[in-house]
Amino acid sequence: MSEPNPGEEAWRGKVGRLGEDEVSAFLAEGHIARLACLDENGWPYVVPCWHEWDGSAFWVVPRERSAWARHLARDGRCAITVDEAGTQRKVIAQCRAELVEEPCLDGRWLPIAERMSVRYLGENGPRYLKPTLDKRRWLFRLEPVTITTWQGNDWAERYK
Repeated sequence: MSEPNPGEEAWRGKVGRLGEDEVSAFLAEGHIARLACLDENGWPYVVPCWHEWDGSAFWVVPRERSAWARHLARDGRCAITVDEAGTQRKVIAQCRAELVEEPCLDGRWLPIAERMSVRYLGENGPRYLKPTLDKRRWLFRLEPVTITTWQGNDWAERYK
């Protein structure tokens, strides 16, 4: 049996957990997160959303009337997933949501929302955000309890 050619497996990409710097770099890109929380009946409620990672926690800025903001305010247990196709990078975290601001205008959420608008929409981000600045928003900090990361197109050893 011959040894595999190293180039033959290049399509798998780098396989394994992401390092701390790789996590920060990945989460600084414009990947939509999926946030899971519990509704008033205890059912999972999942919503796509923008996020910001500060190196130790996620920040989310829901609109005032967002159902998921009320769910997070009532029960802070939640999870967030950020992933991509191709290299299969992913960050999965179980978190506790901390309500930082109830719906308000021009609160601590504003600079976070400004940064997110540019990250997700590029130069058009401010053009998207500006006409909505008269709409109140919440601010939540999602403190990770557990974080799992992965990259590459292969199984983790524990599954083999």
